Amino acid sequence: MLFERRLRDGIADGTITAALRRWRRVQVVAGRTYRTGAGLVEVTVVDPVRPEDLTPADAHAAGFESVAAMLAQLSGPADGQLYLLHFRRVAGPDPRAALAADDRLDDAGVAAIDLRLARLDHASPRGPWTAAALRAIADHPGVRAADLAATLGRDVATFKADVRKLKALGLTESLEVGYRISPRGAAYLAHRA
Repeated sequence: MLFERRLRDGIADGTITAALRRWRRVQVVAGRTYRTGAGLVEVTVVDPVRPEDLTPADAHAAGFESVAAMLAQLSGPADGQLYLLHFRRVAGPDPRAALAADDRLDDAGVAAIDLRLARLDHASPRGPWTAAALRAIADHPGVRAADLAATLGRDVATFKADVRKLKALGLTESLEVGYRISPRGAAYLAHRA
């Protein structure tokens, strides 16, 4: 789930426990855990609401001073339904971060990554992309996604979506600007070199 940067401290310390979203179809499910820029949260409630049903307590829980301020920051399709989400911070490390930090790869681990990358390449309408993306990130850490995508002849949106797939495998890490190869990704590339 994406949250504006100013809200991340409140999510991390548990003082922000709600969000207002406008969607054509629900994007989250109560009871599931989601990654944010401030760690993991478990969504506990997803309620459709009308603007007039929102309270000052809802706005405060979402990190806003008023309902008007919360509604003013709302994005999404104009014909979408409003949803008030309630969530709680999940303690502990992001499993994806723990995976990225694990650089102990044996032959079986390398083969498993090879298989996952081959599946991603095979499923892509653009053809194989994983090796080129990993190499670009390894060679240019901290470079803007738009610049990396351009060097690969890719559009930014699908490139970012593909890098998220590499991140889910523990091979890359996001930076404030751009990406870098994780310790696990570096170990994998060293095995493949």
